Amino acid sequence: MTHQPVLSIQNLSVAYMARRGMVKAVRDVSFDVFPSETVAVIGESGCGKTTLALALVRLLSRSAKITSGKVIFRGGDHSAPVDVLRLNQRQLRAFRWRNCAMVFQSALNALNPVLKISAQVQETARAHGEHDAKRVEERALWLFQQVRLDPRRVYNAYPHELSGGMRQRVLLALGLLLDPQVVILDEPTTALDVLTQRTIIEVLKRLREEMGFALIFISHDLSMAAELAHRIVTMYAGSVVEIGQVNEVFYRPKHPYTLGLMRAVPNLSGGRAELVSIPGSPPDLIDLPKGCAFAPRCSYAQAICHEQAPPLEMRAPGHASACHFWDRLPVLRELPSSQEVG
Repeated sequence: MTHQPVLSIQNLSVAYMARRGMVKAVRDVSFDVFPSETVAVIGESGCGKTTLALALVRLLSRSAKITSGKVIFRGGDHSAPVDVLRLNQRQLRAFRWRNCAMVFQSALNALNPVLKISAQVQETARAHGEHDAKRVEERALWLFQQVRLDPRRVYNAYPHELSGGMRQRVLLALGLLLDPQVVILDEPTTALDVLTQRTIIEVLKRLREEMGFALIFISHDLSMAAELAHRIVTMYAGSVVEIGQVNEVFYRPKHPYTLGLMRAVPNLSGGRAELVSIPGSPPDLIDLPKGCAFAPRCSYAQAICHEQAPPLEMRAPGHASACHFWDRLPVLRELPSSQEVG
């Protein structure tokens, strides 16, 4: 990975208009994504993960408004950085898919059911100025082979003729059709069986290494995030509460919410430890509590937590968290040796 990020999210905030007021879905989010890196964004449903992803490619609904921030994209051809939030519609159309592609959660809904895959491939290419149908077909067939599909059969099929896992891999291939530098995956393995999930993870790892794109992986599946990601971004109530290298975050969490997520999932190698759910419910994003948003659910909270929101600060090299009492959290496991880190 180079020292120059391909995408920089800077103080990004997004709100939805509702009858009761403004739903603060994303609040002052900042982090960088580097070439060939996978950043996993994790958290409970409703924490702002998908809204963040949609904001990065400006596909938010009409009721949503980006209230502040920048999304800086740096191309690999020494071109000047651009703020995605300031692109006009023509520039934005060129940015999507060619520079930054997004693979959505529901493969069946994302594909047009009345068009063959071949037609959807060609239509996507034409929309971005690629009119050589033969070259586009060859690229698509190669990508289908890379994602472990029968290229010719899938290319000539309708979506309903493919399984859920096959459709998801078709979407992944479509996302890579124009060789983007950033790929955003929003819950790409939801409702897929374990073997298909494993296949998609292996495909993603290999393609990322071979093609060099950066990956933003939106998920609540911690095991997949741990296996695929270089860094973890934990979101709670629209804000980033922890960010760091995957082993640091999962072995030595610096925020009680991340610790709660760890304890709420089974550990296949750690014996029969009891699972512990996080008490309470996420806060009302229209009427957020004073101080730390997680304080009402946090067993480490003290009086200051209910009065003063902690800033996101470095607690160890490359590891930041927003918690007043981060140093009281336990070490879940010792960090693996360099030979074990994959």
